[in-house]
Amino acid sequence: MSRIDKLIAKLCPEGVEFVPLGMCAAYSSTRVNSNELDQTNFVGVDNLLQNTRGKIDASYPPNTARLTAYEVGDILIGNIRPYLKKIWLADNYGGCSGDVLAIRITQQYRQRLLPEFLYYPLSSYSFFSYNMRHAKGAKMPRGSKDAILKFPIPVPPIEVQREIVKVLDPFTELEAEMEAEMEARRRQYEYYRGALLTFDNMEGNPLRKLIAKLCPRGVEFKELGEVASYTRGVTYSKNDERPDGPIRVLRSNNITLSSNTINFDDVKAVSGEVRVRDDQWLLANDILISSASGSKKHVGKVAYINENIDYCFGGFMATIRTTEQINSRFLFYLLIGNKFNAYLEKALSTTTINNLNASIMKAFPIPIPPIEVQREIAGILDKFDALVNSLSSGLPAEIKARRRQYQYYRDRLLTFKMAQ
Repeated sequence: MSRIDKLIAKLCPEGVEFVPLGMCAAYSSTRVNSNELDQTNFVGVDNLLQNTRGKIDASYPPNTARLTAYEVGDILIGNIRPYLKKIWLADNYGGCSGDVLAIRITQQYRQRLLPEFLYYPLSSYSFFSYNMRHAKGAKMPRGSKDAILKFPIPVPPIEVQREIVKVLDPFTELEAEMEAEMEARRRQYEYYRGALLTFDNMEGNPLRKLIAKLCPRGVEFKELGEVASYTRGVTYSKNDERPDGPIRVLRSNNITLSSNTINFDDVKAVSGEVRVRDDQWLLANDILISSASGSKKHVGKVAYINENIDYCFGGFMATIRTTEQINSRFLFYLLIGNKFNAYLEKALSTTTINNLNASIMKAFPIPIPPIEVQREIAGILDKFDALVNSLSSGLPAEIKARRRQYQYYRDRLLTFKMAQ
């Protein structure tokens, strides 16, 4: 039996009292002037992080003269799109926007309920699921302030609360440290990606000595169309769509922008009567790219295909297949870099549908260092990419495992027999 179990058995053998949140806490009723706030103590919903990861400093000032004030120990919850699970236990004094709820323990419960403990039931899956069930609005759901105050909160003896906080706090601290580590590695990855792929000014390139030795006259540039093919995807109509159709089609939404990988959620299935050419089936080492969209920022999104898969790609998509002159992973890294993004900014039209046609794509200038240099660069960047993006290894996998462990202990420690 754990120390917590022993405490519960000793201090509340008949069970733990549960009360509606509104009985032990209330929304902040105090106000603060906007001129008393800065980026560190103004909290808008945009700088509360998703998935209970706290907050970052604000990037914009308040847009009203008076705001809801919060205090140390208040719990701030993003009230737009509750499924984003935005919550923060305040460690300073400040003000928050109208889309952020500041929940404060009432005076009567200050001796009975720790804010550090209250944070855990309010950051649980049960709370956010409850909040979504009572939210109002379809496109931009908002939590119901009245319903939130009815959410049941366990109030075990204060000694039990302290022990539970003592167990759970190290999990949240470790996750915060790992998130910070991953952010540092991501910045390092972006730095090396930029440096290794810069060939017009070699001073910052870590492989400059090797490249200078192999290319004493400098690195040759060619247009993409000279070293790779560019193929647009299959066209089909609404009438061709079938829930159980034999042909599965990847579209722009199947590219995860943050990691440039394929997600297989919401894949379209179409009738076997749709004509798919041989070059419209995805093969290992293809680079899948979003080639047309109503949103300019979605055009040019890419994902790398690691193996042959039984999928084709839609008409607003294209594949890039390399020749022996260029390593496909090397090209992939060029296409997720800043220079390709800058090229698209200039090349794309501002019409309703932004179209990355073959003439634009094939004209993109590509550096062609020796193939061994390309492989070396791709190998270095692959290691960084796995470290910051892989869900089966690297930091994301470790963070995911620690989060599952934390959620298990949190749910177990917050499960009490209810006093009658």
